[in-house]
Amino acid sequence: MTDSDPQYQLDRRTFLRRSGIATVGATVGVGALGATAAWSETKKQKTAGSLSQELNADGPPASPVRTDPDATLPAVPFHGSWQAGILTAAPPAAAFASFDVTVQKRSELVDLLKELTAVCRFLATGGVLPDRLASSAPPPDSGTLGPVVPADGLTVTVGFGSSLFDNRAFGIAQHKPVHLKPMTPFPNDSLDPSQTGGDLHIQICAGSQDTVIHATRLIAKHTRGGMQLNWRLDGFKAPSRPTGAPRNHFGFNDGIANPNVWQDDVASRLLWVGGANEPAWATGGTYRAVRIIKQLIEFWDRVSINEQQTMIGRYRSNGAPLDGTKPDDIPNYAADPAGHVIPLDAHIRLANPRTAETDESRIYRRGYNYNRGVDLNGNLDMGLIFNAFCQNLDRQFIATQTRLIGEPMVDYIQPVGGGYFFDLPGVRDKTDWYASTLFS
Repeated sequence: MTDSDPQYQLDRRTFLRRSGIATVGATVGVGALGATAAWSETKKQKTAGSLSQELNADGPPASPVRTDPDATLPAVPFHGSWQAGILTAAPPAAAFASFDVTVQKRSELVDLLKELTAVCRFLATGGVLPDRLASSAPPPDSGTLGPVVPADGLTVTVGFGSSLFDNRAFGIAQHKPVHLKPMTPFPNDSLDPSQTGGDLHIQICAGSQDTVIHATRLIAKHTRGGMQLNWRLDGFKAPSRPTGAPRNHFGFNDGIANPNVWQDDVASRLLWVGGANEPAWATGGTYRAVRIIKQLIEFWDRVSINEQQTMIGRYRSNGAPLDGTKPDDIPNYAADPAGHVIPLDAHIRLANPRTAETDESRIYRRGYNYNRGVDLNGNLDMGLIFNAFCQNLDRQFIATQTRLIGEPMVDYIQPVGGGYFFDLPGVRDKTDWYASTLFS
């Protein structure tokens, strides 16, 4: 608030009245009190009436500061060979939700996926709910985004867990993606079953948190009879400070040194599933490893900047590797075989040794920060929702995470949940629906 705000703009008379100064006459003597009694009573009535009006008047709306209240991100196409929300530039807000499928028949699962497709198609497009989705007794929409739903860059990315294929009632076990399996803990993990795994995983990303929450509510409303929320976590992308990749809660730039999966030949080797080893319906999908990584902030904040940087292998100020000057400099490990500059157990060196033998194990990362307040021990509950997309879970994510076992940073992180999922191929057109070819 500043002096220019309406609630602070007081004229001199109002100020004097509220401070009590105006109730005392500068030259009023004792003999004048009786002569001015009527005037004083009238003055009190006027003052009381004026104060009553002020107390009943409304102040300015409690609106957040925005340069353009109507500004939203443009719509992201819903249809395509693969789902949006994977190669799409990551917007500021996200939610990650796991569901248990509750239907018991194959036909009911198909109906559920068709309904889910219709809702997500509408959310990505925006507008007014179509009659098909609005025909219900309660209000068709929560109204939290107003009468017209903005697209706001929203993407919904749907994946299946291995448990969905293991349900015999659906008859799809023989079509399970080859490398899909339940998530099991690595030596330093502390996985909580209540926030690990699930039959169906949904990632929702958009330009603002209210758009994400609105989408979560609408999806839950229209799929309530077919799937039940298991666990959910909201995430956010911090603004670039000062420039470049956003920072995580440790203060380091997050998302540096991703493989160039926007290049077709790289994506065909590291990202998209296809080929004789996988079921035909899965072509255009990808495996996702979701890791809910709690960051032990209080302990990290007591570590020297030099130790933080040697654990990561990068400068905190600008993200450059310790043997470079810019974030996109490629570390020259061959020139530092003993690890005098970038330690041999630095995170970036273990995760991506940059050798011919490990090139095929690179993963594409798309992470979001989270903040859940305080845990049961009174510590800050903050961390990273880590998403690794890959063509082969064993060859890429699991191999990479195996190299990281015992790294120095394990003293400052605690993976507590997540899961392995297969993100479905894209919905091709208006007549298509999620995983349609799996059931054809």
